[in-house]
Amino acid sequence: MSVAPDYRLRRNSFGRLELIDAAGTCHDEVAPVRAFPIGAPDYGLALVDPHGHELAWIERLSDLPEDMQRLLADELAQREFMPVIARIVSVSSFATPSTWLVDTDRGTTQLVLKGEEDIRRLAPSALLISDSHGIHFLIRDRYALDAPSRRFLDRFL
Repeated sequence: MSVAPDYRLRRNSFGRLELIDAAGTCHDEVAPVRAFPIGAPDYGLALVDPHGHELAWIERLSDLPEDMQRLLADELAQREFMPVIARIVSVSSFATPSTWLVDTDRGTTQLVLKGEEDIRRLAPSALLISDSHGIHFLIRDRYALDAPSRRFLDRFL
């Protein structure tokens, strides 16, 4: 069930998100920011101004009307680019830097791992890998990867 919030969201003529609050004040260049982007992506979302000041809090994305959900989902998709690794196909070397060929939810790609410190544990089974270009790749559950992928990954952990 959606609940009508006391504000409205729209895109301006430049395609940027605007928030019109209950008083009718228009806030330009609003950005949605998830509180827990990996652990609970649909719970806890702040709408902030360009200076990072919170203008509105959304407890659950599903509580909003569908048009606002779509608008925020589109905005978040533009801001958050984090491919999810499904399989590690090959690794050029077990010494760093090394080039990894991976299958992701967005297709097959290569990433360059500068050092083992670029693999961060987020939860007991989740990992975040930063490549040499600053792109973050997510492994939601390293134990769910196929055996060859787990062997490649274990060499770096």
